[in-house]
Amino acid sequence: MRNETLAIHGGYDGDPATKAVAVPIYQTAAYEFDSAEHGAALFNLEAAGFRYSRINNPTVDVLDKRVAALERGVGALCVASGQAALHYALLNLTEAGANFVTVPQLYGTTHTLFSHLFPSFGIEVRFAKSDSPADVEPLIDGNTRAVFCESVGNPAGNICDIAALAEVAHAGGVPLVVDNTVATPILLQPIEHGADVVVHSLTKFMGGHGTTLGGAIVDGGKFPWKRHAERFRQFCEPDTSYHGLVYADHFGPSAYIARCRSVYQRTTGAVLSPLNAFLLLQGVETVALRVERHVENARRVAEFLRDDKRVAWVNYVGFPDSPYHVLAEKYLGGKACSLLTFGTPGGFEGGKRFYNALKLVKRLVNLGDAKSLACHPASTTHRQMPPDVQLKAGVRPEMIRLSIGIEHIDDIIADLDQALEVSVSRTAKA
Repeated sequence: MRNETLAIHGGYDGDPATKAVAVPIYQTAAYEFDSAEHGAALFNLEAAGFRYSRINNPTVDVLDKRVAALERGVGALCVASGQAALHYALLNLTEAGANFVTVPQLYGTTHTLFSHLFPSFGIEVRFAKSDSPADVEPLIDGNTRAVFCESVGNPAGNICDIAALAEVAHAGGVPLVVDNTVATPILLQPIEHGADVVVHSLTKFMGGHGTTLGGAIVDGGKFPWKRHAERFRQFCEPDTSYHGLVYADHFGPSAYIARCRSVYQRTTGAVLSPLNAFLLLQGVETVALRVERHVENARRVAEFLRDDKRVAWVNYVGFPDSPYHVLAEKYLGGKACSLLTFGTPGGFEGGKRFYNALKLVKRLVNLGDAKSLACHPASTTHRQMPPDVQLKAGVRPEMIRLSIGIEHIDDIIADLDQALEVSVSRTAKA
């Protein structure tokens, strides 16, 4: 099935109890066992089924399967938020004394997780100078456990060369983990380009309505854990916390995602509620249609900003002069995501003046909503970083990040136009 069909039907063939066409909300904490032996088989992972909603739930299970199908993975784990997904995805690969390598263009909270929380666990995070594979490769050594990137950086808007990064990671004996939140599987499926694990904030485009938190981890099922058994003992040796289970033997290609569920979700509990899974499924059903409109509206906005003398610069990969335009052609089918950035005169204060003058476009830090959204990263998502670190992450003081929604394009442009007028007028007076 194609993506548009998978988004509606993937992972669900109907409810066997009621024949419900819509996915039911299984609002239950636990599930009855047929017998002590049945319960033991479930806990030994010998029988398929449900035992406790901290581990799995029928409503969430459909979302797991649908996201995995869209990303062409062998399995997925949907959790309480995108940050929880990212945290679990990398903890599942690392340990104290190990490291992983990342590109520098990162979402602000991801940068905080990598710069402060992981090091407190004894896990070193190595930041490459750029998103170039040539800058990533020298940082990989015998203690490295993964390479990480965002397929489309937030808010930098850069596009990573996933195939090249995968080649570098695999040559170093480690998997490539890709956050595909901004591109969505509608525009890009990183696993088909060599990625091993894909992470999403489902809160964004996949949910699409700004109502529901959620995250997903997708296992590509192709990384050869046993070939690198000394580095990834957690998949290849008995797990003493789980009846001596050897994940690579028991689960084969799904070893990574099975361990993620059994070790991290089961024991630390960043669980996605059944109601949130249901709401996210409603968003996923229309993601292909929405992304089409997002992309077209963003193109029109970028052209308006590029042609306006009140705008200092525009960062949009859909323009041929963008340094990432060739990668947009390669990975996004020549399209550009609806995330774009631009700057107005007046530096930090000029950016704030524009931001404060918006009326239709909402001022907040979310993205991927049906509504058009704006963020001033230097004063919000990346505020905790020193100015030089902000620049490495792709954040300029005056920069405005736009997530273009699906409203009528004339109304979006009218609001940007009036905000530019106010900003330029006030900057001149200042």
